[in-house]
Amino acid sequence: MAASSSSSSRPSQPKGEARKPTRRRNIQNEGKTWYDYPQYYDLGFADESEREANFLHLVFKQLVPGKTRKIFEPGCGTGRIVLEMARRGYNVTGLDLNEKALQFCRNRVEKQGVGKLVTLVQGDMTNFRFPHRFDAAFNTLNTFRHLTTEDEAVKHLRVVAEHLKTGGVYVLGFHLLPPDADLYGTERWSAKKGTTKINYALTVRESSRQTRVELLRITMSIHRPQGVLKLYDEFPLRTYSAAQVRSLLKRVPELELKGVYDFWYDLDEPQKLNNDLSDAVFVLQKK
Repeated sequence: MAASSSSSSRPSQPKGEARKPTRRRNIQNEGKTWYDYPQYYDLGFADESEREANFLHLVFKQLVPGKTRKIFEPGCGTGRIVLEMARRGYNVTGLDLNEKALQFCRNRVEKQGVGKLVTLVQGDMTNFRFPHRFDAAFNTLNTFRHLTTEDEAVKHLRVVAEHLKTGGVYVLGFHLLPPDADLYGTERWSAKKGTTKINYALTVRESSRQTRVELLRITMSIHRPQGVLKLYDEFPLRTYSAAQVRSLLKRVPELELKGVYDFWYDLDEPQKLNNDLSDAVFVLQKK
């Protein structure tokens, strides 16, 4: 999840020890989430965008029957990949719950001259309807884990499958939690644009293998000429092991697992779906 430069550390928490996750809390942000600050959130992941888009383009070219034209991103956020794919000539539809993130995306695609190729819709990634089907879909960086129950995850996969043409693909990426992995830790990285530098920290504050939910705290320290702004947010994410992913996919037989990769996005280096894998990208194809 890192951009620019990063370092991570794992506290000396005994493996398997759990604290019960609580409901989402916003701290010192006047009730807002970090997604309400899209210009700062987006910068932290900008370095990943081109590599992700190149990978998607190659997957579509290799697996999708015919020419891939219409593609879809549920949980598109600030539209990093929406923009990159529109630049490549795709017609992209993005869906997200956060209107501020969508407006940020609208502004950026218009500024880049690809607004006519992009359609943005506010909505729930477990319950949406479009009048047409897509050639492909993608959701590459953990957004899927915001669905904190198995039923929500299944509902999402099924509604995506309903909106794919036969042979269409869904590229889905998120972190896995191997059975022997530490439950707690912190990842830190930084990013800079112009006179703005942001230090990010993601910390797992609570986690339970029984409920399969972890509480993640994000901290952004934003250094600008006018001073330093600190933003905080906390939100729950569902956890998955390799076996739990396999179990989930069995409940959605209309999507066939065609390949597994990691966050290096190298199509020539497929990965095994086992307990050694922690950063996973799944290529699913509509039967």
